[in-house]
Amino acid sequence: MTDQLTVSVLGTGIMGAAMARNLARAGHTVRAWNRTRSKAEPLTSDGVHVVDTPAEAVRGADVVLTMLYDGPAALEVMREAAPALRAGAAWVQSTTAGIEAIGDLAAFAREHDLVFFDAPVLGTRQPAEAGRLTVLAAGPQTGRDAIAPVLDAVGARTVWTGEDGGAGSATRLKLVANSWVIAATAAAGEVLALSQSLDVDPNAFFDLIAGGPLDMGYLRAKTGLILDDRLSPAQFAVTTAAKDARLIVEAGRENGVRLDVAAASAERLERAAAQGHGDEDMAAAYFASFDENA
Repeated sequence: MTDQLTVSVLGTGIMGAAMARNLARAGHTVRAWNRTRSKAEPLTSDGVHVVDTPAEAVRGADVVLTMLYDGPAALEVMREAAPALRAGAAWVQSTTAGIEAIGDLAAFAREHDLVFFDAPVLGTRQPAEAGRLTVLAAGPQTGRDAIAPVLDAVGARTVWTGEDGGAGSATRLKLVANSWVIAATAAAGEVLALSQSLDVDPNAFFDLIAGGPLDMGYLRAKTGLILDDRLSPAQFAVTTAAKDARLIVEAGRENGVRLDVAAASAERLERAAAQGHGDEDMAAAYFASFDENA
């Protein structure tokens, strides 16, 4: 392969759209598919070729990049693409799919002679749009040079976790990282809700912890989205965070660990989604602190 590749991007939500744009800007030929085509159409102004089917997207592609809702969704779409997949193509699987699903995806890759990379990413809308994601990747050493131009276009750093994508080492690290992100987001929303319910100015709390070990840029960023009513467009949506929280709880349970905070966070996120905040930033879990839609 040369440095200029033909890349198929399947799934153009918040993250996938940004990745497709950055790949096109890096000079790659990019074909993108999304289940709702209208959501992908704006990518045409960035030189991305938007197509109608997964098979059309992957035909002749050097690299297939999937950024879909979950593992079953990724497998379903790849099955639709199967007739047009090129043997020997690389599959960079960036969906946060969960540990069990990664095994199913790797098995599909073997059946279709694809070089499989488990490659979830850390980051939200802003770093995705800037091409500054952190890629957590596992896959064969011999295939890494071939996908390096893709990883370099979408990320600022790649952390390699193993040689076997099917073992799920990158996904495991992603779940650990997301468990912290989700817990911190839930805590940020609750401290804001509690301060308001007790008639405490949130700024008094922020001043109290300023510069000390309890201070966090993330806390201020997420509470700022709530206080300034900037929950849309989402950096990372409530519904997606709820899915990830459930994957974390499931991973813990399957490995003998009870994750009470993650379970409670999943419930908060799902409650916020039911209140109508599903497409807003995950900070909107704040609204789950109240009995009625705030």
